Amino acid sequence: MKCRHCATPLHDVFLDLGSAPPSNAFLTADSLSAPETWFPLKLFTCDNCRLVQVDEVQSHAELFAPDYVYHSSFSRSWLAHAEHYVGQAAALLDLNQKSLVVEIASNDGYLLQYVAARGIPCIGIEPTSGTAQVARQKGIETLECFFGSDFAAKFVSEHRTADLIVANNVLAHVPDINDFVAGLAAALAPEGSITVEFPHLMELVAKRQFDTVYHEHFSYFSFHTVHRIFAAHGLKIWDVEQLPTHGGSLRLWAAHAHSHHAETPAVPALLHVETVTGMLDSAYYQGFQAQADAVKNEFLTFLLEQQRAGRRVAAYGAAAKGNTLLNYAGVRPDLVPYVVDASPHKQDHWLPGSRIPVVAEARLREERPDFVLIMPWNLREEIMTQLGYIREWNGQFVVAVPQLAIL
Repeated sequence: MKCRHCATPLHDVFLDLGSAPPSNAFLTADSLSAPETWFPLKLFTCDNCRLVQVDEVQSHAELFAPDYVYHSSFSRSWLAHAEHYVGQAAALLDLNQKSLVVEIASNDGYLLQYVAARGIPCIGIEPTSGTAQVARQKGIETLECFFGSDFAAKFVSEHRTADLIVANNVLAHVPDINDFVAGLAAALAPEGSITVEFPHLMELVAKRQFDTVYHEHFSYFSFHTVHRIFAAHGLKIWDVEQLPTHGGSLRLWAAHAHSHHAETPAVPALLHVETVTGMLDSAYYQGFQAQADAVKNEFLTFLLEQQRAGRRVAAYGAAAKGNTLLNYAGVRPDLVPYVVDASPHKQDHWLPGSRIPVVAEARLREERPDFVLIMPWNLREEIMTQLGYIREWNGQFVVAVPQLAIL
């Protein structure tokens, strides 16, 4: 395997989680009797550009199939995040009725609905047909395809260059990172801007967030690495924000290298922080396996102790990160009998690998479990508010990352 950015042969293993099925390959009643395909889940660190990456063991077209179950609009906090961003970008970039906003991986129109509400022309690019159809029902023009340099050239010939390109939590999902970033440059207006959000590798390491590793995420980024990749394609990062989303993310503001946008002090400041943290050194990427194993073992010990004591543990949030945790720990329905999820697209399905059933929230009130395990720990405040009624029967919340905590 060679680095997907600089083609350096890869030798250094960052994390090995054995094998697992794709984290969003939920099972139906019909598919329960069929075998599942498990793929290796091993990350490598490039000793040249420091890109952390997994081999492409399954094509992204298969991972993002028409029946893809993740819909962004089922998180109230994520909708609020998107709405705030649109207001910020519209004011900062002076977006108006003559502008064009393009979002890559626009999902169900969770963000572009706020762009359209301001009267700003917008187009979504989304490869999964189920979510694209929901976006169209909201009045969002959505092109059903994957984004890359060939698509960007065709898009420009049929539409026009974009004044703002939004790419939230998609950079990690791209197997050909160079082609994707080249496409960003091709589709961008001469004085336009690109914003990219992605989980920060520094936060993943510091907070032991190994459960964010799954096959849909081909790459894991430091700011240094993304800065290098964008520069290689004629793009400059002129600002960066550190966000609390997804356990700690970055939002980059980028533009053509020759554009008028001036670099803010935040860019060299974060590059310096990563340097002194050690992210340019090989030693930084060693030892993370032991951190992941410590989280897994603590979590499994907790579940076994509750089972022996006759206490019941239910889960909330059929999130991809939860599937990574459950499958690496070898958890099955004897320890966690069901997981509640607000999305009807996931209900009446079974989690990949663990085959734990996904049910509606009414099940919690009916069975009154002793503990509710919050699998999407990044949304724990929202979920604890939503499910606060479990305190009525002395129920308690639990998270496993970065360490086992009863809340």
